[in-house]
Amino acid sequence: MSQLTHINNQGKANMVDVSDKKSTTRIAKASAKVLMKARTLQKIKDNDFKKGDVLSVARIAGIMAAKQTHQLIPMCHNLNLSQVSVDFEFIENGVQITTSAKLNAQTGVEMEALSAASVAALTIYDMCKAIDRFMQITDIRLLEKKGGKSGHWRLQDETN
Repeated sequence: MSQLTHINNQGKANMVDVSDKKSTTRIAKASAKVLMKARTLQKIKDNDFKKGDVLSVARIAGIMAAKQTHQLIPMCHNLNLSQVSVDFEFIENGVQITTSAKLNAQTGVEMEALSAASVAALTIYDMCKAIDRFMQITDIRLLEKKGGKSGHWRLQDETN
């Protein structure tokens, strides 16, 4: 098992020094699901919420979250992202969220993609909670990463 990078030799929290790492194009993709009642899902599809277009607001929130990840998670570097996307797909009992983040840098963007998926899901919950208080946010996970020393890998490769 590899050593934890955010713990130093004395066992204390440590921000990783990436100054000697090579800058490469790095991409990460993540996902989350918001499970809900059929009536709630239909209202999202119909854009029938007084607060506004649920998915448009959730997309903006996800992008903003990716850009602010370093302020939310203590050991994350402040990254100059070149691209963030937040996409939605209607599934039988909710909304599937897929995000991606990209940059050219010395460290990866996994946390940014995961933050985008998480906050987009939380925004959907916030905008719909008045009619469906027991929605579930599930399956927040990294789907794929490219670039850097560890190369390219995908969740589907790990599960086969």
